[in-house]
Amino acid sequence: MTEITQPEYLTVRELADLLRIKERKVYDLAGSGQVPCSKVTGKLLFPAREVRAWIAAGALDAGAPPSVRPAVFLGSHDPLLDWALRQAQTALATYFDGSGDGLTRFAAGEGVATGLHLFEDGAWNVAAAQRSGAQNAVLIGFAKRTRGLALSPDSSVQRLADIPGRRIVPRQGGSGTESVFDHLLSEAGLERGALDLAPPALSESDAVTAVQQGAAEVTFGLGALAAAHGLRFVPLIEERFDLLIDRKAYFDPGLQRFFAFCRGQDFRDHADRLGGYDVSETGAVRWNG
Repeated sequence: MTEITQPEYLTVRELADLLRIKERKVYDLAGSGQVPCSKVTGKLLFPAREVRAWIAAGALDAGAPPSVRPAVFLGSHDPLLDWALRQAQTALATYFDGSGDGLTRFAAGEGVATGLHLFEDGAWNVAAAQRSGAQNAVLIGFAKRTRGLALSPDSSVQRLADIPGRRIVPRQGGSGTESVFDHLLSEAGLERGALDLAPPALSESDAVTAVQQGAAEVTFGLGALAAAHGLRFVPLIEERFDLLIDRKAYFDPGLQRFFAFCRGQDFRDHADRLGGYDVSETGAVRWNG
């Protein structure tokens, strides 16, 4: 049986057919910036993943007033996300204090979006988003990330079972990193209480910097940051990092600039340079609340 693949970009006619509107209306939507689009050699193309996210977020109501949430991006710290928010000139403030904190604050209306990497029931982020009680939100894929043991260059650690007795930099309680680390410890039959834990680091960068500076031998960190800090790296898991976004805020200028930037080549090139990222599903809808 021949596998039918979906196009990465839609033409004006294909988008008109999908939305069941006239092609002239598609041009109007593109001209007003209400629908994600790119212009290549004078031809309008519409990224299929972003269009599906646009539809899931209730895009046909895009003329509604801007979101009343504060323009703050919450949740887990990610170096690629942090960089993209700046490069896209979103004017969004950031308050990265872990996935759990981000979910709580997002449900309370304290930000327009939150980054998550929480593993529950054999899947990433969906169960946590559902449980949070957040209303009128959509979970959109950002990246898959390689995570494992970031080690000082002279460390002899080869696997997770080797870390008891080694000085470890943990992350703060409630962070996605710690929840995934605890899951892997449990699978390996290791007790957290038997570990030699340094004071917790409050960001991914702080954790690997502590190892680089000799404050500890190991942290459970991202492959991209281990490489950037000259550390040894033992990969353990590939995780999903997703973005839970308020539907109305999705149409605010800052988030629109952000998603437009994430469709571009500069974003993909930077992810490749960092290493340890898979951005092939950036923009895909993971859950629609």
